[in-house]
Amino acid sequence: MDQQLELFDTPAPPGRPRRSVPIAPMATELTPDSTVTAALGPYHRYLLGAGFSDNTITAFLGDIRLLVRFLQEKGKSAHLRDIGVDTLNEFLYWLRFERLDDAGNPVPCRPKSYARRVTALKSFFGWLAATEVLARDPAAPLIQESAQAPLPRILTDAEVERLLRVTRDLLWSPSKPDARPHLLVLLLLQTGLKKSEVMNLRLSDIDTSNPREPLLTVRYEDGRHAHKERTLFLGPDFLPVYNQYLRSYKPRERLFECTARNLEYVLAEAAALAEIKDGVSFEMMRWTSAVRAYRFGAAPEALRQKLGLSPISWRETFEKIQKLARPIR
Repeated sequence: MDQQLELFDTPAPPGRPRRSVPIAPMATELTPDSTVTAALGPYHRYLLGAGFSDNTITAFLGDIRLLVRFLQEKGKSAHLRDIGVDTLNEFLYWLRFERLDDAGNPVPCRPKSYARRVTALKSFFGWLAATEVLARDPAAPLIQESAQAPLPRILTDAEVERLLRVTRDLLWSPSKPDARPHLLVLLLLQTGLKKSEVMNLRLSDIDTSNPREPLLTVRYEDGRHAHKERTLFLGPDFLPVYNQYLRSYKPRERLFECTARNLEYVLAEAAALAEIKDGVSFEMMRWTSAVRAYRFGAAPEALRQKLGLSPISWRETFEKIQKLARPIR
């Protein structure tokens, strides 16, 4: 199955860099005479230790197993020392034009899958070179052909203002005040959190000890995702709305003690009131938050850390943010 890299790494106070992805430990059990298959286990452990997402790990391992299948089909040596750039280019050609399924039918390789497989080769053989199993990286000369998806939809400044206006009206409604829509919109615009991160927020993750600078810590229970943990500034407008929300909803443990679908309805209803034709989603708010932060002068590395992205997924994301941030002509 063709899986795509996850879009959208240690915690640090706002504005301070975290550690980069760690270099792999020495793969002492491997030698140049080891096979590609023998290297899969140590490579898997490296990916886990470096904090790659489950989808990325599954995809990369699957791509390297495809290389093994190619070597077997072509009768080529699977020993690490025997694999050079020519072999890897032959493999990439096979992926695009020669690969067949068990029934003998051509298996198409979509541009984005092809680009990811080049990335997988560079990751795998770059790791082998970094750990000195190989003296040279045979994947280094491979040409990375970017195959980007269409740019995501973001809210215009006028749409953001309308959305804030209608949720603020709901907040101060004389008949039935509701703080949840405005709290949710403020939270997403300020932090750019993913839907899953919003749903995992606990009251203990919000630090209001300094009313002028309330902070939010994004935490992950799974240690493999510790690199995504981070501390974010919530903005001066957050605390009054947050306090009103606590008085109204009285959450006990989690910030939003409802389902993700409930919050999707909240965004949909606010979008309808704001006359935003395409609606509003968590993903749209995440991209909007990122682009607005970049326009306001956020440094690329600080923005990467704010979004909780690994360096490998940041490349394509940042290119899209730059394009989306350009003035409309």
